[in-house]
Amino acid sequence: VQLVESGGGLVQPGGSLRLSCAASGFTFSTYAMSWVRQAPGKGLEWVSAISTDGGRTYYADSVKGRVTISRDNAKNMVYLQQSFLKPEDTALYYCTTSDYGRWGQGIQVTVSS
Repeated sequence: VQLVESGGGLVQPGGSLRLSCAASGFTFSTYAMSWVRQAPGKGLEWVSAISTDGGRTYYADSVKGRVTISRDNAKNMVYLQQSFLKPEDTALYYCTTSDYGRWGQGIQVTVSS
């Protein structure tokens, strides 16, 4: 069972990033998926979730309107498109099954000028 995030990095305020998460070792299409982040010195914060078929999406108030979650069940991938990034979006971002039973290793997103 594996979840591997990619696409993070350093971006200027107002910029955009797309995080990707590749899933393997389980029946991806039967799991709702989530993104969770942890800012430096803070606890885990749920960011977004998507239903098994991608038809329903959910967002934290802190990112609503700036983030889009999507998935491709044919490719076993889930994505997080982030726009209008703010310094407070700086965090380690994790891909996880929505039951929190499977986690990726995390990918760093740093928003700074």
